[in-house]
Amino acid sequence: MASISTLASSLSSLSFSSQVSQSPTTISFPRANSVFALPAKSARRASLSITATVASPPEEVEETIELKKYVKSRLPGGFAAQKIIGTGRRKCAIARVVLQEGTGKVIINYRDAKEYLQGNPLWLQYVKVPLVTLGYENSYDIFVKAHGGGLSGQAQAITLGVARALLKVSADHRSPLKKEGLLTRDARVVERKKAGLKKARKAPQFSKR
Repeated sequence: MASISTLASSLSSLSFSSQVSQSPTTISFPRANSVFALPAKSARRASLSITATVASPPEEVEETIELKKYVKSRLPGGFAAQKIIGTGRRKCAIARVVLQEGTGKVIINYRDAKEYLQGNPLWLQYVKVPLVTLGYENSYDIFVKAHGGGLSGQAQAITLGVARALLKVSADHRSPLKKEGLLTRDARVVERKKAGLKKARKAPQFSKR
């Protein structure tokens, strides 16, 4: 009760005027120990501490760097300097393929083929179809540089590139590869959109009334 009466007397002693002063005015109230007392912990200023740590590079980046070093060690002089090389195309995708004797490892753009093709079994099958046809599935390593298009187009471009590279290994491979249609460039592409239509041939809905 003593604190409330002290607050009331302080408010009654204030006087307000219509004149606005430029200098700020501060009003102080006597603090009562019982009602308006703040705890000692809240009165203290909280200290903010910021700690920064250097993030370690992810494992995928490290694996890519290691594979890049591995490919450069296996292909001295780069892709253009190799003898067993083939170029394949499909839709907008272009793949440059180099074959070397090995155990069937496939590296695309310095990444493992299973990781690069997102583990899609159909796309992985496309890459190895020419080797399986000739029984060389575990006899050659495949190194690929691919760009353009999507993963499906790139996988089919790699198929043609591997088949063409196998022709440089031996001319006798042409007959079995041609019989399976692996040496034919698939010229099908998406038809362009037409003006006034929604897609290449799809027209907007017609309403008579």
